[in-house]
Amino acid sequence: MASFRSLLDDFRRRLDRDLHAWIAERKAETRAIAPDALALADQVAGLLGSGGKRLRPALVHFGFRAASGDGAEAGELPEALAPLAMSTELLHTYLLIHDDIMDHADSRRGLPSAHAWFRERHRNYGWHRSGGTDSAADYGTAMGILAGDVAQTWAMELFSEATGALEPDRRRGLHRVFFSMCREVIDGQYLEMHLGYRHVEGEGTAEDPAPPSREELLQVLRLKSGLYSVQRPLELGATLAGASRRTLESLGRYGRSLGEAFQLRDDLLGVFGDTREVGKPVGGDLEEGKHTLLIHEALVRAEQDDRRRLRSLLGKRGLDDAEVAQAREILRHCGALGAVEAIIARREEDAQSALEKLDLAQEGRIFLTGLVEYLGQRRA
Repeated sequence: MASFRSLLDDFRRRLDRDLHAWIAERKAETRAIAPDALALADQVAGLLGSGGKRLRPALVHFGFRAASGDGAEAGELPEALAPLAMSTELLHTYLLIHDDIMDHADSRRGLPSAHAWFRERHRNYGWHRSGGTDSAADYGTAMGILAGDVAQTWAMELFSEATGALEPDRRRGLHRVFFSMCREVIDGQYLEMHLGYRHVEGEGTAEDPAPPSREELLQVLRLKSGLYSVQRPLELGATLAGASRRTLESLGRYGRSLGEAFQLRDDLLGVFGDTREVGKPVGGDLEEGKHTLLIHEALVRAEQDDRRRLRSLLGKRGLDDAEVAQAREILRHCGALGAVEAIIARREEDAQSALEKLDLAQEGRIFLTGLVEYLGQRRA
């Protein structure tokens, strides 16, 4: 574990240095063309600089190292690797900014989210829109969307920079993985949002409507986390390294299993975590009424009174500490918490099993093995 943490910390330092230098160049370009628009770039840069685990770019980097042999460990890294890794962090930043808008989340990593910052800016200056109603919320949403668009544009620019000079087959392989990653996470976000609004026709009652099915929730889990969070970043690095089909398949199994475990752990932290460590209000998923697998397990396991009480808390704005504590007790008492923890354990075991079948370079194996333990122990 110590070796893994050393590898991750060293990578983060180098990535943050490279990101800072690259974004400084983009901000200089914006300053020369449209200095007022620097507020958008500043929000993106601020979110990038506020922390984050940097796991997706790390998986690109160590996926390359794992699949390319000992030569990579001697420092023989292609120029494409750093911008390829950075592109996944900018892609993630874009999605976080837009996700906060959709979730009405006013904070991220202990700081105001982009749309909330712009909303308060509007209020502080007393601005209004000519010909329309004064609306700080509308301004914040619009500017937050644009800030996310800036991050997405930077992600695409970095990806193009990484792949432009590669030979055609390698470039096509990377395009296939990267744009699959983009499409899958958007599809997963749509399904997650859709399930939160949809009533399953013909099932349940007005007092006790049927929740989304387990299969639907597992599909969201695969798209938004199994693929996006671990599998696709790993495949990007391994594809750049020229990995064999067998290696890619085994890394895919590892990535899917660990990515799903990662998201399920995130769902638990969203209810049972510590706000100071998580970086956003605990209970936010409850306020948004998100139908996670944790909630699904509770709705099918709990007694009727507890199920109705949990439903009354889902989607309720301004949940207080006592109400969050009540939801936690229902989730524990009915066995939902234990059921999800058991699923996480099985996914982690499956990820470890997939690694055992792979012939990987030492540093890559250390990182991928340590990552399983790291994600299992995380509290933020």
